[in-house]
Order: sequence, then structure tokens, then C-alpha cells
Amino acid sequence: MRVRLLAVGTRMPDWVTRGVEEYRKRLPRDFPLEVEEIAPGARGKNADTRRAVSQEAERIRARLRGDEHLVALEVGGKAWSTEQLARQAEDWRLEGRDVALPVGGPDGLDPSLSASADQHWSLSPLTLPHPLVRILLAEQLYRAWTLMVGHPYHR
Repeated sequence: MRVRLLAVGTRMPDWVTRGVEEYRKRLPRDFPLEVEEIAPGARGKNADTRRAVSQEAERIRARLRGDEHLVALEVGGKAWSTEQLARQAEDWRLEGRDVALPVGGPDGLDPSLSASADQHWSLSPLTLPHPLVRILLAEQLYRAWTLMVGHPYHR
């Protein structure tokens, strides 16, 4: 099973790249995390926000692979404890499908993309900056994996 984070936004600061890489390198080959950056939709003065969100959704859809389990990351999703995430990850693994985790741009995910998701996950009711979401997600996936295999990281 592979987990792919499809994150709107490019050119992250170096501290973000280093933070995500720290957890990616800890994950085993049978539970890898891949991060794919998606170009944001056109925004600017008098920009059509709905159009930008729609552009982002099309770019995310273009990166989706056939039979992935789609888990939309959004504030209105279900909040999981780390233990619940570990159970979810085990369920995903048993399902035998790769997992795609789309994260929208500053205006969230397009409703049509959200509606097509198999699950909806909220990392927090707080509004988090997108660079921080990448690190938080990578760390929580690593922590969930350690729970799945009985590693002492999560105490």
C-alpha cells in the first residue's frame, strides 16, 4: 500500500521539505508516503475563487490513479485520534488499495472532488497553514505505523 499526499501549493520552504522528509525516510517500503505538489489555481485581484478551486480539483483528478482509496482532508471531515488513524491505516492496508490524500488550496477542496471521496478526515478544527499540514500529516502517518507494528515511538 502506498499513501500519496496530493497537496495544492508549490515551492515550500526548506523547513517543510526537511520536516516531511524526516518522517518519510522513517516509513518502511511497504508503507511509503509520497508527496505530490499540485499547482494552485489562478488567484489575484478580482480572481474567481470558484474557478481557482475548480482548476485545483482538475489538477488533483489528473494525478489520481485508478483504484485509489480517496480520503479528502478538510476541516469538516471526521477527526481521528492517533489510535483511530492506526486502525484506519490497517483497514486501508487490508483493503489492498493505495490511498490518496488530497489537500486543497487556501479555499479548500472543490465540492465535486470532496463528494467523490471515500472518506473525509479532519486533522483539526483549527485552520492550519498548508506547509504545516504536510509535516503534521507525515508525522501522524509515521506514528500510526509505529502503533500498527508495536514500535515504541508512540507512548
